[in-house]
This record gives sequence, C-alpha cells and structure tokens, in this order.
Amino acid sequence: MRLARPGDIARLGLLASAAVVLFVFESLAPRPLPWMKLGLGNLPVLVALWSFGGAPALAVSAVKLIVGGLIGGGLAGPAFVIGGGAGLASWLAMVAVRRVAGALFSVVGVSMWGALAHQLSQLALAHLYIGQASLFGLVPLALLTALLSGGLIGLLAWWTLAQLAKIGWLDRR
Repeated sequence: MRLARPGDIARLGLLASAAVVLFVFESLAPRPLPWMKLGLGNLPVLVALWSFGGAPALAVSAVKLIVGGLIGGGLAGPAFVIGGGAGLASWLAMVAVRRVAGALFSVVGVSMWGALAHQLSQLALAHLYIGQASLFGLVPLALLTALLSGGLIGLLAWWTLAQLAKIGWLDRR
C-alpha cells in the first residue's frame, strides 16, 4: 500500500517511535531465559502490517532495530546481527502468512507465525555464529516460548487495532 496522505506518514512515524520505546524498555527488563524477550517492540510492527501493509511494517521494524541498537549500544554486535536476521525472518513469515492465508489467520495467528520464525531463525543464526549444534536442543523450548509470546503480542495487537478503529485512527477516507 502507498502512504498517500501526510496523516499516514505521521501514523507510521508514531508506530516506529512506539516500537523503539517498547524495544528499549524491554531490553532493560529482566529475562527468564537469556535469549527470551516477550517482543513488545513487535506490537507496532504488527499494527503497521495490518494497517499499512508489508513494506511500511518493515520500515517500522528497521527503525526499531537500528535506533534501538544505537540507544542500547549493541548496534552491529553479535546480538544485533542475530536479532536483526531473526527480525527479518519474522517479518517475511508474517507477510507471507498474511498474503497466502490471510483469511485463515487473524493478527494473533500471524503474530504466532512471526514469533516461530523469529525463534527458529535466531537459533539457526546463533549456530552459524558460534558453531554449536547443541543449540538446536533448545528448539522445543524456543517453539513453546514463541507460541506463548507470539500469542500474547498478537492479542495485544488485536486489542490495539480495535481501540484504534474506535477512535478513527485507521480511517482513511
């Protein structure tokens, strides 16, 4: 979708800003497992995907990753490379599921697919980076956490989209 109106560009900027804030906030929070985050920064990415389409959602995700990396001091480090690659895989999975099976999956289902792609590609990239095949022993746990976090972020996105629709934020007449 083309962003034809200045209001659309402003909305996308707000989503990108929200993604950065949530990403940085979450990086400060304790983690139950070293690699596990809930993925709050992906909430605005999902809203952008649903509201504007794949390319604008990628832009929100890229801003989140780059600005969040600059603020957090991890830009271009190993975690940035692995997380960025996994974020790209997640975006690709969500766009593909939305396009191919859009009627079958709500924003919750698309979020879960994105979380699954993120976790699996993160393990694969970590394996390529450090060369430890034993990382794949974490696949069952990674899949479980992906389904839980992806489901929760998807529910938050569903609720957010409903609230935005109530106030006319998504109305483009």
